Amino acid sequence: MGQKLKIAGWISVGALAGVLTTVSLQTVARGAMTPLPLEEIQQLSAVFGLIKTDYVEPVDDKKLITDAISGMVASLDPHSQYFDKKSFKEFREGTSGRFVGVGIEITQEDGLIKIVSPIEGSPAFRAGLKTNDLITKIDDTAVKGLSLNDAVKRMRGEPNTKVTLTIFRKDESRTFPVTITREEIKTQSVKGKVVEPGYAWIRLSQFQERTVDDFVRKVEEVYRQEPNLKGLVLDLRNDPGGLLDAAVAISAAFLPEDVTVVSTDGQLAESKATFKASPEFYLRRSGQGDPLKRLPAALKRVPLVVLVNEGSASASEIVAGALQDHKRATIMGSQTFGKGSVQTVRPLGPDTGIKLTTARYYTPSGKSIQAKGIVPDVMVDETAEGDLFASLRMREADLEKHLSSGQGEEIKDAAREKAREEARKRLEEEAKKPIAERRLPEFGTDKDFQLAQALNQLKGQTVVASKTLTERKEEPKEN
Repeated sequence: MGQKLKIAGWISVGALAGVLTTVSLQTVARGAMTPLPLEEIQQLSAVFGLIKTDYVEPVDDKKLITDAISGMVASLDPHSQYFDKKSFKEFREGTSGRFVGVGIEITQEDGLIKIVSPIEGSPAFRAGLKTNDLITKIDDTAVKGLSLNDAVKRMRGEPNTKVTLTIFRKDESRTFPVTITREEIKTQSVKGKVVEPGYAWIRLSQFQERTVDDFVRKVEEVYRQEPNLKGLVLDLRNDPGGLLDAAVAISAAFLPEDVTVVSTDGQLAESKATFKASPEFYLRRSGQGDPLKRLPAALKRVPLVVLVNEGSASASEIVAGALQDHKRATIMGSQTFGKGSVQTVRPLGPDTGIKLTTARYYTPSGKSIQAKGIVPDVMVDETAEGDLFASLRMREADLEKHLSSGQGEEIKDAAREKAREEARKRLEEEAKKPIAERRLPEFGTDKDFQLAQALNQLKGQTVVASKTLTERKEEPKEN
């Protein structure tokens, strides 16, 4: 990691349920504090007293204070969060890339829990849960009104215990229960293969502790099979993020040494940092060997296409933005999620803490990722028939209280509301089709339309650009 960012631990970016969120682990609190607003503190004390004396039934002091802290932090933006003893323990376990749960990436929508995507190979994946499924109940508890953190707590548990999720699948207009056995999630974050002579596909599903080593091994395997590689597709679709150092390393695998990969900026001096494509910015421990030195030199020059979509967030957006700004790759697919903020975890004691948004990410050219995402060089639909439902998909800019990009006035995209209405009508028609006809093809197969267009791009052949996708502008933030 960069020496300019004085932190103990590491930074991760992304959002998983089981769950990882964008975070930098810090042990030093801010030195200078502004004076407390005494009048407001007195009001808080008065409300505390009224609840204690006048509420219909007794309320525990600790619960009142904990809920006040939680509400104060949660009101800032969707990614700031208070950790009680249990959630802090779960968070620290989750940041290792290993956790006990069902293995789904989630967000919130209309008070329900929405599945961004099941983690490949996880219990949820094997149970057939799909992107855009809505979770309405966890065991016997309705999720309406639950915070994202509370929902995660209920889906976590001990290995080999069961949890029943009630799923509403919009495109089939049905609700059904799914019982899943929890297990330790050890996701394989790198997949890849030679798809045809001279061309390979490598997919990163997350940025974990072992992602860089796995990536290097996969590249070595590809080059053993195809020494004269003519083109490579780096697939970051539905990659929710993960470790920042892994994102910097993957970028460095393709970029010249010492060029800027990403920068951060916030109020704190240590939040103002620049990460470059050099070992000191991505090796986690001094004296650690650099796995990138094993990569073939040809990888720096091989023609490259990066595939992204609305599920590509944070660390994957950092990689796509760096490769795009340095003109090292052609970015194809649809506009990314737009998760471009840094969260710092500050312990409040031995077993509690807060995760607080402290900075924004910027691409090498200085563009903010936050609430904007990465706009592909070539928009490509998911299927040959189009990407009819892209306007319905959740992105950072759709989240309540989302942080703005900080770069200019936010623009209301009136055309998008019209597109949403049209997409809703198409969805109703699509729901009438047999299920087999509605299922999107698996990434990396011969039916993967976007992969086919990426290969056409690498070969200099005609690419079928999107018929429906347009750039989504950042929408106004309501204060």
